[in-house]
Amino acid sequence: MSTAPHTPDTYDRLIDDLTYAYDGVFSPETIATVVHEARALLEPRATITQYLPIFVAKQAREQLMTVAQVEGRVAKQVPEILFVCVHNAGRSQMAAALTEHLSARKVHVRSAGSEPVDTVNPTVLDALAERGIPLSAPYPKPLTHSAVQAADVIVTMGCGDACPVFPGKRYEDWDVADPDGQPLDVVRDIRDDIQQRVTRLLRDVLA
Repeated sequence: MSTAPHTPDTYDRLIDDLTYAYDGVFSPETIATVVHEARALLEPRATITQYLPIFVAKQAREQLMTVAQVEGRVAKQVPEILFVCVHNAGRSQMAAALTEHLSARKVHVRSAGSEPVDTVNPTVLDALAERGIPLSAPYPKPLTHSAVQAADVIVTMGCGDACPVFPGKRYEDWDVADPDGQPLDVVRDIRDDIQQRVTRLLRDVLA
């Protein structure tokens, strides 16, 4: 485990960058709060601490964009799809990665877990890498009301009862096997099942 320290300047610079990016959308105080909340969420789970600022930046950006879309501060350019499973370590990560890979940026994709764990299943990463789909800085993320509110399509896999329901959203529940603890050949089958479902969903959403 790396124990590379991060000075306050690391996060101060992140806050400054996000304040510039969201000038006129959020106050510096709001952005600072979101960054500190992201750090508090992710720091206890960090196994490779040198990458923690990358994870914090990504989480903060996702949260700010989600809230901006929900509150109408930023116009949504493409449909938003949210994939949710229990741990956000396998099925929802694969579904999000495959959707992003196959959609040519015609949709925006997020994933989350009702009970997120610390790390993404390494066999899932291997199965995706076989298709030329690397996950950069992957980490499980918690399911939030704002993420659901921002989405146009919410796909659940094994945790539908944990997902809040908002009117006007499209909900689907996919009966997909859990890759947790499975060997690579089984995870490949799960990946291919998810890809077929993603392909059908994209044809429908983008029709």
